Amino acid sequence: MSGPVRRPRRRLTQPREQVLAAAMATIAEQGLDRLTMAGLGREVGMSSGHILYYFGTKDALLLQTLQWSEEQLGAERRAALSRRVPARERLDALVDLYLPQGHRDPRWTLWLEVWNRSQNADEETRERQLDLELAWHRDLVALLVEGASKGEFRKVDAERFATRLRALLDGFGTHLVVGLPGTDRAQVQEHLRDFLDEALAVPGA
Repeated sequence: MSGPVRRPRRRLTQPREQVLAAAMATIAEQGLDRLTMAGLGREVGMSSGHILYYFGTKDALLLQTLQWSEEQLGAERRAALSRRVPARERLDALVDLYLPQGHRDPRWTLWLEVWNRSQNADEETRERQLDLELAWHRDLVALLVEGASKGEFRKVDAERFATRLRALLDGFGTHLVVGLPGTDRAQVQEHLRDFLDEALAVPGA
């Protein structure tokens, strides 16, 4: 007696990256509220049902779009870190990449939405989100350790400092992306430069 018939998994008629890129472009051009499965399907020439079948839910699509966006940004981050310039210059570049460009920055808008939707998410989803955070954290820790070893930074507990710096960046970043009155990117960058100068300056240098 034969076993149960397995339905073959349908394939995307467009590459996964094209669907995710189209989702990100929609968020950038029209805002997150305008991102619908039907609209995304029209954009890439697929049915909304086909997209849902492949991604599962809109929440899953948003998380995968965020992961895809972070992969692109991660490549920029690695390029910035690999430059043969002082550690502080690379740290400033890392901070600049982390911060939103301004009000309604699409990457940050998506990030906030994914985190808001994940309040009741399963453990696997939370782990995937944590992986995105830890990628930045590990690079910050490594850079702080390198800078201190070369005498460019004051010696600090790199793990604790990176955790606190990310919290500071998240706070300022949220203010920027929601358009908090009286907050602009230049002011935020100045605050962060002052903080890093005070916290990492080598005594007597």
